[in-house]
Amino acid sequence: MTSPTVQATRSPFAEPTRRVGGGWIALFGLAWLGIWMAQLTPIQALLPDQVTAVLHHGHWYDNVEAFGIISGIAGVCALIAYPLTGALSDRTTSRFGRRRPWMLAGILIFAISLTLLGFQSTIVGVGIFWALAITGFCVASAAITATISDQVPVNQRGFVSAWISAPQAIGTLLGLGFVVLLTLVLLVDENLGYPLVAVLLVIFSLPFILFAPDQQLRSDQRPRRLGGLAILQEFWINPIKHPDFGWTLLGRILVNLGNALGTALLLYFLLYGLHRPADGSLIDLLILTSIYLVFFILAAVGGGLISDRIGRRKVFVYVAAYLQGFAAVLLALVPDYTIALVGAGLLGLGYGCYMAVDQALATQVLPDAHSRGKDLGIMNIATAVPQAFGPLLGAFIVLWFAQLATSGSTIATATAAGESAGFTALYLASGLFAVLGGLAMYPIKSVK
Repeated sequence: MTSPTVQATRSPFAEPTRRVGGGWIALFGLAWLGIWMAQLTPIQALLPDQVTAVLHHGHWYDNVEAFGIISGIAGVCALIAYPLTGALSDRTTSRFGRRRPWMLAGILIFAISLTLLGFQSTIVGVGIFWALAITGFCVASAAITATISDQVPVNQRGFVSAWISAPQAIGTLLGLGFVVLLTLVLLVDENLGYPLVAVLLVIFSLPFILFAPDQQLRSDQRPRRLGGLAILQEFWINPIKHPDFGWTLLGRILVNLGNALGTALLLYFLLYGLHRPADGSLIDLLILTSIYLVFFILAAVGGGLISDRIGRRKVFVYVAAYLQGFAAVLLALVPDYTIALVGAGLLGLGYGCYMAVDQALATQVLPDAHSRGKDLGIMNIATAVPQAFGPLLGAFIVLWFAQLATSGSTIATATAAGESAGFTALYLASGLFAVLGGLAMYPIKSVK
């Protein structure tokens, strides 16, 4: 296994020019596999089912609402943790490197919180430990993402960024597979999936943390300390002064919100939008997710590699965002399981390409080499926070439109047609946000 050695003579703020090797990329992708499995498996299956079990006989709308609120609280934690971790890692002078201590701390917080989450029997406990888990996720991923700007040259970032995106797909599929195996084959309590993914998180991420190079920062190179109002000033990047950063951030927020609306309530969509049998819902979810993820991986790796070769990013981001929007509208207008399979493939194709190429684009519009970690932390907010708030907004859309479609009756008495109307509105909103996110790329000038 080969990995590049960080040159001691190179400033930690200089643009990297030496390509990273296959060994570094393999460890990087393996770490993200564990991270995504631990974050997305709960969102797709474990957390919604746990909320339903804790609420016992609550109506489906109670479950959707509670799931959305818990996700929203976690989103607030992400809003703080991402940029703060990035800013602190930019200033860390540990002999182990700038990013490594934060990677390790985040992984441990994430894994411990997930393990304890599986044993919660109250909705408050579920909310607290999911918020802590997301905080750990943000700390770890903010530090690991910063290594792209630290160590990967611009003409390799599309391909390397694909190894953030592709493991997202594989990790979700493996995580859901483990849940299905636990519940349907081994007849084990589904909540044991939490400690399982926590263990896998640690196993998969430790090799990168321990063996990937991480350049040290001397105390005389450290940016000014954070304190008082300086923290708020540090986290404000003027979009007029740095318009490309601002437009990239806006586009990310919109596209990721669209994707979150399209995927976060997928289990509920199968049950109450398509009215699939409850006893086969996990299998349906696994099939849809598998199709989504196969196309996601192909688009992420292929799109990232081709964009590196031709030196262009924006055209890939446009097409990816619009394709995601088309898939969402298709699900909205033709609520059928067979069409949902097609829509899942198109959604994966669009979002996979978007995630890889937009990540590379984001590293090219950072305002200051001295604050890469913090600036990428702000960029990561535009990925994580919409995913966290998406279920809350999605729950509101579904419930409100379901009630409107039933002629003013209460949501508790909503008909099947009303429930379907709620999910139609959800996917129309998903498509709208994706298209708007694509349009936000047009004003960017510094990246082709």
